[in-house]
Amino acid sequence: MKLAEALAERSDCQIRLEDLKKRIARSARVQEGEQPGEDTGQLLAEIERIFARLLELISAINRTNASASFSEGKTISDAIAERDVVGKKRDMLAAIAETASTRQDRYSKSEVKFVATVSVAALQKQVDQLSKRFRELDTRLQELNWSTELI
Repeated sequence: MKLAEALAERSDCQIRLEDLKKRIARSARVQEGEQPGEDTGQLLAEIERIFARLLELISAINRTNASASFSEGKTISDAIAERDVVGKKRDMLAAIAETASTRQDRYSKSEVKFVATVSVAALQKQVDQLSKRFRELDTRLQELNWSTELI
């Protein structure tokens, strides 16, 4: 099984668990004398089965990411961490640039005037560079996901 297939199955397990959570909530309590819409015992058994599979998948994915090479001296786990930090930094700087560049219309000279205290152009340049790095990392990770065998 390829790493990408395990990631897709992990996602599917998480979606199915959310669906089962909703289904069991509808059947977990009924009026006395009524029958639940679905057998809660079967739903709970299915939840247990999916959680067991999810544990297997997450463990295998983590083992694979920790040992598979991304580049010289760097594992897939290292690259995922870098991509995540680059993405968070990009999002934060973009939000700061957005806040600093928001225009406020003034109707008279007596209204308070706001000015940016950061260089929006410099922030935007950083955001663009971080976006490029994020895309490069993500593209390489996606490529490796489809070529790396799951451990």
